[in-house]
Amino acid sequence: MKGSVTLLKNQLSLYVFVSVLFVVGVIFGALMVNALTLEQQQELASDVDQYIKLMNGGIGINAADSFWERFFFHGKWLLLLWLLGITVVGIPGVLALNFLKGALVGFSVGTLINQFAWKGVLLSLVSVAPQNLIAVPAMIITSAAALSFSLFVIKNRLLKQKGELAPELGSFTSTAILMLFLFAGASLFEAYISPELISWVSPLLSPDNATI
Repeated sequence: MKGSVTLLKNQLSLYVFVSVLFVVGVIFGALMVNALTLEQQQELASDVDQYIKLMNGGIGINAADSFWERFFFHGKWLLLLWLLGITVVGIPGVLALNFLKGALVGFSVGTLINQFAWKGVLLSLVSVAPQNLIAVPAMIITSAAALSFSLFVIKNRLLKQKGELAPELGSFTSTAILMLFLFAGASLFEAYISPELISWVSPLLSPDNATI
């Protein structure tokens, strides 16, 4: 019983640590927008405006192609976390990926808000937030499992504590496979639902509404 409580506390601490690291990445990414030069901000604004015009014109990437592109992207991210998790030296890589994911989300949201002010918040809610509400928890769970397995290997191999490696590896791999289904759900949302939501919001985001 005591061992189960200790394990639960350790798992919870890993989830909290990874989540905090992700949030720090989000803050860093949002602040990076303000660090860009005016020319870089205007170039980003031009790219966003072009995308908005395509959405207003009903032109977009084929939904099926978009799904597979996003699913393979998430799958490669998941595979990388799994590979890093089974190697002790991969712990810094797992942490770096979580920070990077947070920075990418923060930068995306920061760019939209910087260009469209409060309407950028609305665009972020329909273009960035929905799929990440699925993908980010899946990534955090996989990352925590990767760290937990790596720490188990350290204790079992380096500190000579007794413990069977195969069950732990099986549990970690099973968790990664389950998270792949969540990533598939995020990809489906991003391919089929997000474009519809963006099309609904995009008429409000004409170039006259931009702040840059």
